[in-house]
Amino acid sequence: QPVRSQSQLAKLLADDGLSVTQATLSRDLDELGAVKIRNTGGELIYAVPSEGGFRTPQAPLGGSAKEERMRRLSAELLISAEASANLVVLRTPPGAAQFLASAIDQAELHDILGTIAGDDTLMLISRDPNGGQALADHLLRLAQNDR
Repeated sequence: QPVRSQSQLAKLLADDGLSVTQATLSRDLDELGAVKIRNTGGELIYAVPSEGGFRTPQAPLGGSAKEERMRRLSAELLISAEASANLVVLRTPPGAAQFLASAIDQAELHDILGTIAGDDTLMLISRDPNGGQALADHLLRLAQNDR
């Protein structure tokens, strides 16, 4: 949900049972590196630097942009994919598994129940009890189409 002001953020936190002062909010937003940017609708909203080392704050991505990011990162980082029943094990270069898992999570693909990532290996869990191979094939196709 876009947040336009510190008072709006304080109210949202209060609605969730968290009471914070404006000074605390200001300090926390500064510590997070939050800045105000214009979203696609032209409104000023708070944004924080993206995951994976992107230092420039960005507005939240829409659905197709999230899938495009996942496709691009799959092409750059996916080394192999092996399936068993509803599981897929993906291999990446050292240090890249959590970054790729984050992109997959953010794409919010219906077929994927969740991801678990280590340093260079991640596991995807398919919703379909026998959907691992189809999911592995799909990710490999995404990676190959961009190379």
